[in-house]
Amino acid sequence: MSELRSEDRGNVRVLTIDKEPQLNVLSRALVGELAQEAQRAAEDPQVRAVVLTGAGQRAFCAGANLKERTGWTDDDIRRWLVELHGALREIERCPKPWIAAVNGLALGGGCELALACDLRVMSPSAQIGLTETKIGIIPGGGGTVRLSRIVGLGRAREMIFTARRVEATEALQIGLANRVAAAGDAFEAALALAGEIAANAPLGIAAAKAAIEDGWDLALDAALEAERRHYEKVLVSEDRLEGLKAFAQKRPPSWKGR
Repeated sequence: MSELRSEDRGNVRVLTIDKEPQLNVLSRALVGELAQEAQRAAEDPQVRAVVLTGAGQRAFCAGANLKERTGWTDDDIRRWLVELHGALREIERCPKPWIAAVNGLALGGGCELALACDLRVMSPSAQIGLTETKIGIIPGGGGTVRLSRIVGLGRAREMIFTARRVEATEALQIGLANRVAAAGDAFEAALALAGEIAANAPLGIAAAKAAIEDGWDLALDAALEAERRHYEKVLVSEDRLEGLKAFAQKRPPSWKGR
């Protein structure tokens, strides 16, 4: 049985982790489904953005399914980490932006899933954090790497070492959240943000995402060269010409994705 519901709202694909009674925990099956959905979204020209959320109001994803791990060997856990890393990288490599609608708890592996998304929108009552040191391990799904790159080394160290949960207001202040839903509905706010993205040129969005991904950790000259390579993709596109025509004619553009 699928643990992930999928529906399309216009050009926005909505994925819902459908395990509300278990606080939408991250199982091995769910990790596989997420990887498949990232690939499916990448290949679907109608999809321009993806919103990922959890069923109910209590949790986006409360972490790994620890009950599932009962009886696992050390090698089983090592294989799980490889699978988790692979799935989160599929999300990051997907040319369509992913928005995490953090509607409740996003802890441990759930936080790592949110960190792999391009943007995060939180409900005012939501909490996010890497809590693994409380149970004798470390964030193993990329948390130590991604959190440091988003909020900086000092804040990441403090959050990981204390294993504390961060409220939405603080998450916004430190750049961990991009928006906090004023009305408390992270999903609707994330859907609105996805709509803003979907209105723009899909090739431009994909090229911009790739340029950011490729260039952020390079020396300046190498990063600028990477940016020029991605600019070339849109320079020769039909959509660039359509954008210029639409601007001159004072009308909304009709993007073709080519």
